Amino acid sequence: MGDDTATLHMDGIPADTLLKVKKYLDCFHLSLQKLQEVSARLRKDMVRGLGKHSHHRAPVKMLPTFVTATPDGTEKGDFLALDLGGTNFRVLHVRVVEEQQKVLKMDSQICAIPKEMMMGSGEQLFDHIADCLGDFLVSHNLKEQTLPLGFTFSFPCEQKEIDKSILIRWTKGFNCSGVEGEDVVKLLRKAIDRRGDYDIGSVAMVNDTVGTMMSCGYRDQSCEIGMIIGTGTNACYMEEMKNVKRVEGEAGRMCINTEWGGFGDDGSLKDIQTEFDVKVDKMSINPGVHTFEKMISGMYLGEIVRLLLVRLTEEKLLFNGQTSEVLLTPETFETKFISEIEEKEHGLENTQKILTKLGLKWDLVDSRVVRLVCDAISSRSARLCAAALAALANRIRGNRRLDHLKTTVGVDGTVYKKHPNFSDELQSTVRRLAPQCDISYLVSEDGSGKGSAMVTAVAQRLALQSRLLEDSDGDDEEEEEDN
Repeated sequence: MGDDTATLHMDGIPADTLLKVKKYLDCFHLSLQKLQEVSARLRKDMVRGLGKHSHHRAPVKMLPTFVTATPDGTEKGDFLALDLGGTNFRVLHVRVVEEQQKVLKMDSQICAIPKEMMMGSGEQLFDHIADCLGDFLVSHNLKEQTLPLGFTFSFPCEQKEIDKSILIRWTKGFNCSGVEGEDVVKLLRKAIDRRGDYDIGSVAMVNDTVGTMMSCGYRDQSCEIGMIIGTGTNACYMEEMKNVKRVEGEAGRMCINTEWGGFGDDGSLKDIQTEFDVKVDKMSINPGVHTFEKMISGMYLGEIVRLLLVRLTEEKLLFNGQTSEVLLTPETFETKFISEIEEKEHGLENTQKILTKLGLKWDLVDSRVVRLVCDAISSRSARLCAAALAALANRIRGNRRLDHLKTTVGVDGTVYKKHPNFSDELQSTVRRLAPQCDISYLVSEDGSGKGSAMVTAVAQRLALQSRLLEDSDGDDEEEEEDN
């Protein structure tokens, strides 16, 4: 994926073919200078997103999460986690063991949400969640305990407090009535009250990127950035409170959910969008929205490759100018094919199997050209992601006025974890874009399960500390009066 990999893919392609193919791939190759520009633009947009008056116009929303600390290693206890983000939801029992510095998944259960329920009433949906949670507590002998709960609810929400989150709109095929504009924690508690046979403790609402950061933060307490590069892409990081203009208070830090997928929605990335990106956007269910995400994430990379292959075939640079019905059908080239094609050992063999599956008549040169195309698309994705991550790291360094920042990023997502070269390409590009930042990477274990329990554990620790503080403040006053 770096220059060596690209050279490797060029072997065996006749010079004149290579020259013609590269004309179509050049627009995906972004220079270091261009990546620095992109990174600087994102930093500007982050400031706009944090501003009290500029926020509503900002494409990068920079949402406060009300998570004001990362783990310090003293968290402990039993917690429940609820993870709702699609057609299934999970219930987990998680134990945080201080002595071992471990977050253990004790038990978990997956519950299906029937299709008709996704379109029914909100009351029916939350009753179903409360029933599944109740059944889980009974079957694992937890019903008599009142455990705190971390709730990962992966839909666009405006968080008002750690335990208050208003659903802005349903996505992913859900359209339950009576939920948009409402506090989902309140709806969950009401459903549990209707059942009346168990209770839950404090609730922490968790965004999945925050869960990713927190699940890594117990293992490595210098983890202050969470990043997901999977079907979609997003990141969060710890920001200085004084810069979070939409929330009262100056002291300390707060985790900000950047929602960086929306970067470029105001047209600021037009100079690097290719005709293929524009086409993918037009054909998507949300044209003009999540511009950055559509150039990077797993939901779209395969489709960009497919459009390029169709164009190269039309130009008679592939498959003797003969496409297939499958290749001409949108979304038939899956993003996982890119990882399989770029595999070091069996990449060429995999390419040929995939091309056959797509109903194409190929020769050896075709399979090498297809590898080159996949490399160009995945490489751009990794480098753009690196530009965004460098913006976050450089901002943290600037906030603290440090010459050198040492930090850790918790990462999750299939593109990062499954692609053979993506993580190497991303990390080497970040080193070039943020040379004063020494960044370690930790792959998250179950951010939406263990991570959300960790958010709840930290919230509980902070609540306890602030109660202790209030008590001790009172003591000081008494002592002063005695003197």
